[in-house]
Formats: sequence, C-alpha cells, structure tokens
Amino acid sequence: MLKKLLLLGVISGLLAGIASIIYQKVYAASLGEGFTETVTIAKILGSSVGGTLIAALGYFLLSKVLKGNTEPVFNLIFTILSFVTILGPFAAKLPMTIEAPELFPGLTIPMHFFPALAWFTLKPLFAKSV
Repeated sequence: MLKKLLLLGVISGLLAGIASIIYQKVYAASLGEGFTETVTIAKILGSSVGGTLIAALGYFLLSKVLKGNTEPVFNLIFTILSFVTILGPFAAKLPMTIEAPELFPGLTIPMHFFPALAWFTLKPLFAKSV
C-alpha cells in the first residue's frame, strides 16, 4: 500500500507542478510579472512533489490509525493544511528589486491548492489498490 501511495504522491506532485508552471506562464503573460527569479521551476516542482509525498506518508500513517475512515479525515486535513500554507505568500519578504510585489500572492496562493487538487483527481485511479 505504501508503494502505491508514494507513486500517487509523485504523479500527483508532478501534475500539480506542471499545472503551476503553466499557471505561472499564463500569469506572467497576463500581468507582466511571473516572479521567475523567486518562484523557479525547481522550487515549484520540489514543493509540489514534496508536499504530495508528505501527503502520501500522512495517508499511510492515518490509515493505520483509523482503519476504515481514512479518506474523509485525510481529505479534510489535506484541505485545511492547504489553506494554512497560503499564509506563507503573505509573510514572504521579497527582494527590494522586485517590481509589483503586490502581485506575488496572486501568483503563489493558487499554486498551494494544486497538489490537493491533483491528489483528489488521481486518487480514484488508485482506489482499488490504496
């Protein structure tokens, strides 16, 4: 079960990372600022895959404790944690050289929800085995 959850974590993290990169490109094209020096492709992919791998481990541990009610409890926790993480962009200290820092939360906050969305989208494909 852990192996399948880790696979789900990697795949959903990559999907979230790709969606975030596309979103960054659209955001930059629309508003003229993509914060590409601060929000790099490596950071996007690393945080997306890292977050979903942590989610996979959390799901595994939660399933050992809760036995049959893992899904709704995990989904609630994942959603709450996704909302909690948006505090980071509001607290971020950007370099003084960055123009239009007020646009930074608009870029990064939606990206915090992409890992959960990717997980919730792909989880049914793994439902029989996880």
